[in-house]
Amino acid sequence: MGAIKKEEIEGLSSGGVTPVGAKIAFTEKLGYGLGDFASNLVFAAVSSFLIFYYTDVAGASAAAVGTIILLSRLLDGISDIGMGAIVDKTKSKHGKARPWLLWMAIPYTISAIMLFTVPDLGPVGILVYIAITYNLVHLIYTAINIPYGVLNARMTQDSYQRATLNIFRMLSALIATVLIIYFTMPLVEAFGGGKTGWTLTFTIFGILAGILFLITFLTTKERVTAVNVEQTSVPVKLGVKALFKNKYWALMVLFALVSYTGAGLGGGLGIYYAQYILENAALVGPLGLAGLFPVMIGLLFVAPIIKKFGKRNSMLFGLIFGLIGTAVILVNPANFTLVLVGSIIRGIGGVPVAASFFAILADTIEYGEWKTGVRTEGLVYSAGSFGTKVGMGLGAAMIGWFLSLGGYVGGLAEQSDSAISMIIFLFVWAPAIIGLLQIAILYFYKLDKIYPQILADLQARKES
Repeated sequence: MGAIKKEEIEGLSSGGVTPVGAKIAFTEKLGYGLGDFASNLVFAAVSSFLIFYYTDVAGASAAAVGTIILLSRLLDGISDIGMGAIVDKTKSKHGKARPWLLWMAIPYTISAIMLFTVPDLGPVGILVYIAITYNLVHLIYTAINIPYGVLNARMTQDSYQRATLNIFRMLSALIATVLIIYFTMPLVEAFGGGKTGWTLTFTIFGILAGILFLITFLTTKERVTAVNVEQTSVPVKLGVKALFKNKYWALMVLFALVSYTGAGLGGGLGIYYAQYILENAALVGPLGLAGLFPVMIGLLFVAPIIKKFGKRNSMLFGLIFGLIGTAVILVNPANFTLVLVGSIIRGIGGVPVAASFFAILADTIEYGEWKTGVRTEGLVYSAGSFGTKVGMGLGAAMIGWFLSLGGYVGGLAEQSDSAISMIIFLFVWAPAIIGLLQIAILYFYKLDKIYPQILADLQARKES
């Protein structure tokens, strides 16, 4: 038990498991996936267009925006831990996770609309409004997304079924991202452009997101409970203590931090790269699709590969393949054909990571329960979400900081040579560095090998 005393966990749990091989119906998998479709109708836009909207439409300083985003994400990461503890203590006829989708759907819609409605308040007023609404939307997102992540672990305990649920989730997220990349600018222009066009566009996206979260609530079911059915909640202090005995959870939090820093960089940089390096802002759509379409297609076929080689090994192969894509772009970063081919190869390499990460995070719940006797689903996911959010915030902030460092000035038709070089560095070299860090972290992850024995041990504890 390590530093956790036996008397601390007595009466709480001796493991937690339901029948491992139970199948999840296609309609329930699809319903679960729609939750991430809903999330990304807003957060794909945050990644791809929000900084551009702030700097080039609302007129805010790039450096100031970068600082606000990072500080907000750090605060948001702390709120994740609190939300995880709340989920662990939630008692409802709908379960622990599902009711939050019902309660937060409408607030999520309203906050999304506010995010892209920056009024003319002067330089300081605009930054104050951005800080308030950016924090508000992420607070509400935390209250709906942490439970949504926990829901995977409460629907099934079978590692492969979790992987398939995650595939539905990621495929839905990617479809939403593609729709955002391709239809945001045309819709903005169709609604007259300017601030009004952005507000009306995200009114539509926000309402649709709220509806889809409600569909996820209605179509999914929580099945997994702790071995000791009396374990309805875990004291926060005990849960946190158990969490820090979970080495594989710690590795995945670090992996999420590094990975989503890359995602934050890549997502927000496309429009700058298309406009100033490829010299055609309209290429942001094809450029985004080049990275996303291979992942969408790959997710349909990757499950057997994961089943054969394991999640960790599949992710390693994908990351190495992604580095090859970066090498292709390096041949000539201003050649659209080479950038397109390199982005496609990067996208293919990203398939196993997209398919496996959240399923791996779910597996660390069983490892933690096996090691400490305490099952903390909410805290595990909230801390994992901390890594993703802080990573995305750091990546987005780096765009603002590094562009400012390179001398970028929003709204100019032409940028300085130093600004152009900085955009190329962020688009080409930074992802390569991040890929090498991801590979180094996964080298130490060994849970795939021992997971079947962990489940067997938990089942034995339950039967005894």
